[in-house]
Amino acid sequence: MSSLQHLITAGLLLALVLGGSNAQLSATFYASSCANVSSVVRGVLEQAQSSDVRIGAKLIRLHFHDCFVNVILSLSLATASVGCDGSLLLDNANGIESEKDAVPNVSAAGFEVVDDIKTALENVCPGIVSCADILAIAAQVSVSLAGGPSWDVLMGRRDGTTANRAGANNLPSPFATLEVNLKKFTDLGLDSTDLVALSGAHTFGRARCITFSPRLYNFSGTGNPDPTLDTTYLETLRQTCPDGGNGNTITNLDPSTPDGFDNNYFTNLQNNRGLLQSDQHLFSTSGADTVAIVNSFGNSQSAFFDSFGPSMINMGNISPLTGNNGEIRSDCKKVN
Repeated sequence: MSSLQHLITAGLLLALVLGGSNAQLSATFYASSCANVSSVVRGVLEQAQSSDVRIGAKLIRLHFHDCFVNVILSLSLATASVGCDGSLLLDNANGIESEKDAVPNVSAAGFEVVDDIKTALENVCPGIVSCADILAIAAQVSVSLAGGPSWDVLMGRRDGTTANRAGANNLPSPFATLEVNLKKFTDLGLDSTDLVALSGAHTFGRARCITFSPRLYNFSGTGNPDPTLDTTYLETLRQTCPDGGNGNTITNLDPSTPDGFDNNYFTNLQNNRGLLQSDQHLFSTSGADTVAIVNSFGNSQSAFFDSFGPSMINMGNISPLTGNNGEIRSDCKKVN
């Protein structure tokens, strides 16, 4: 491929990503076609929550991982799946390599509840509500049910007909530096406030030992623990995740209020009790503009809540398919 072709391709794909943020999503998109969409989603989630206290955290993670699929530079623009298009929900099929099999998604869960929501909506509003919108609505309801803020979810996304496993492998990493993860946000039109606010979703849910155990024993190949990790918290985590133990053992992302949506995630960072390396980097990276944001959110839960909703809206605006693009899947696991 010539240098000119590379430049043209890169420019077109950048327009695909950034141009999507101008798509006309609307909080009233289903006002006449499926007016009770949010209450249907809430009903399913309330039932699911009674048997799985972690379901809210699982669903907001699905929305994040769906939206953050990045561009793979290719001349085959028609096969590039980017942004909030429900592509994460697709199973392997002819011509589709499921994003569920990408490394960051192997522990993703909650798909069966998305299917339950889709079934419930198809019963009352057949062929109307997209799977991509279900993820956005479910994320908001999940936060609300956990005691967090509410916001007006913008809707009108349509579902993609392709997947992008390679792009899913480029999701922000729990092992990455702040600089690396922030670039992944800015590449998609988000900023430092979005990064810190959206990371605050780690105020509920769990993480596997494999995602943070290098901090406990051999941080960056030093043979010592991460010096930014509170020593008392270090010993607690070592009890849960012994050296050479089961990497799939889970522990609370927030040890204080693990199932509630509050600002304790940020006070944990202020006390060097962030579980994931990428979390603690938000506060412990010298000179980073994220430090002041963490302090703001740690000192004021309302400041965090006021920022979280807008940042979720910003994320949900990453390259949605609208109008005649994509489709409304009747089954979120496969194209029509």
